[in-house]
Amino acid sequence: MKTWNDYKEYVKSVDSEAQKDIEEIENIASIVGTLIEKRNSLGLSQRELASMCGIPQSSVAKIESFKTIPNLDTLLKIMKPLGLKLTVSTV
Repeated sequence: MKTWNDYKEYVKSVDSEAQKDIEEIENIASIVGTLIEKRNSLGLSQRELASMCGIPQSSVAKIESFKTIPNLDTLLKIMKPLGLKLTVSTV
């Protein structure tokens, strides 16, 4: 195995529980990464975004640093001022 992705794919192929965990982490990272990119592209600080959402700046910081996973209500509060929409689809 030469890369992290090679190792990750190997682990997913041999351990179904690890596969579920990895996929969940990747999904969360994708959502949070999109929030960060959009906030930055709009030129908003964490403090400004938090004020717009009515949540503490520390909550935005914890979400962006993956120290906490936002509940759905908080996620929607953050997405709205960023102009983002949550879409659910079947696999």
